[in-house]
Amino acid sequence: MGHAILFDCDGVLVDSEILAVEVEMAMLAECGLHYELAEFKLRFMGMSDAAFYAELDADSLARTGQKLPARFQADCTARLYDAVEQRLVEVEGTGLFLSTLKHPKAVASSSTSEKLAIKLRKAGLFDLFAPHIYSADHVKNAKPAPDLFLHAAAALGVRSSECVVIEDSVNGIRAARAAGMRAWGFTGGSHMDEQGRERLSAAGAETIVANWREVSDLLATL
Repeated sequence: MGHAILFDCDGVLVDSEILAVEVEMAMLAECGLHYELAEFKLRFMGMSDAAFYAELDADSLARTGQKLPARFQADCTARLYDAVEQRLVEVEGTGLFLSTLKHPKAVASSSTSEKLAIKLRKAGLFDLFAPHIYSADHVKNAKPAPDLFLHAAAALGVRSSECVVIEDSVNGIRAARAAGMRAWGFTGGSHMDEQGRERLSAAGAETIVANWREVSDLLATL
């Protein structure tokens, strides 16, 4: 069968990470929580919603003496999905790349199933993957645990050693490595910077790819 390709969604297939970071950091600042951009990306990118908001609550309690407002998550989600509806696009070249990809493939994202579907449909990518679209809702332990990637591989009927994971987050690279899969760091999203590339390498990415043309070239060598 050859290798199967497992894709993260945010910042890999759709250019959503830059929107999420923008909205989340602005709303946290309104609550008195200020983060350096590099710190925020390193700590939180690739987390499930549950883990993300639990960490933010802990930070808020430690820094301000109280948890975030009860409606913070709902308000943050609403503001983010307003931005998604107005501004979300695919990462450049994604649709063309996927339309020519011959390998078995799946999405394995820390997003919820509902949010994942919204983003993939908005970018015109949903039908290129369905039914192999898997989210944090499908497993008990989200990234950096290996569970989601193992779930996707099982659904495709392939062994871990036959999978290449394309990820833009430290948590995702760690999850892929823990699953016994090849992990490629992807830097084509507009949120990515040199620090991001260095973090992916340090987390154990086998290689760093800057765009879908580089991914195609590497896949041809497998």
